[in-house]
Amino acid sequence: MTAAHQQSTPGHVYLVGGGPGAWDLITVRGMRALQSAEVILTDHLGPTAELDKLCDTSAKTIIDVSKLPYGKQTAQEKINDLLVEHAHAGAVVARLKGGDPYVFGRGFEEYEHCLRHGIDCEVIPGVTSAVAVPELAGIPLTQRGLVHSFHVVSGHLPPGHPRSRVDWSALARSGGTIVVIMGVRQAGAIAEALIDATLAPTTPCAIVQEGSTEREQVFRCTLGELEETMRNNQVQSPAVYVIGEVAGLGIDQPWG
Repeated sequence: MTAAHQQSTPGHVYLVGGGPGAWDLITVRGMRALQSAEVILTDHLGPTAELDKLCDTSAKTIIDVSKLPYGKQTAQEKINDLLVEHAHAGAVVARLKGGDPYVFGRGFEEYEHCLRHGIDCEVIPGVTSAVAVPELAGIPLTQRGLVHSFHVVSGHLPPGHPRSRVDWSALARSGGTIVVIMGVRQAGAIAEALIDATLAPTTPCAIVQEGSTEREQVFRCTLGELEETMRNNQVQSPAVYVIGEVAGLGIDQPWG
């Protein structure tokens, strides 16, 4: 029996939030879960590229279950099955996710699947990129006397899509900061919907690409310039953009 099995219940699954990207922004509990795991399911977000700084990867089975935007896709059902398969075989399994497992991470689906199959599952929160990435770029999401709320939304589906649950008109009227994740491709449609719903084209915006890493880039623009700025700078995922008065505050300070 391995040390991991001696310390943990056989068949245990950890859903680990890996944070916004930099390896040292994972929580201590998350790092310990990776160290105790025998099998790690990773994707392209979070600290996957520097996993060896968090645990001895040579002693573990590493399985890539990435879901690349408009690219390679590992079916969610396959991921669910892998968790159960390895846990039923007696392994301690860590499912490493970018950001927080329950913020657009489908973590609850994996949690429910484990419980339905009799697998003990522990969720370890992570630092969500929706908050951390703007913060590390010097952008507050709230500011006393300026804005008292913020809203985090997925931009994966365009405004008006039948499967979208985002009320862009309500967001435009809210007066709060809008943080969009997974929204690079739909930036133009999102900007148009917000402007049509009362937000001024001059509303400040900030785009942060690969936030928290040495490759971080920050671009400032207005809402009316959002799509053009994305295109001119060839912005790609992962990227977060902030819409609202706070996007005009702060000093760009790439993490490093």
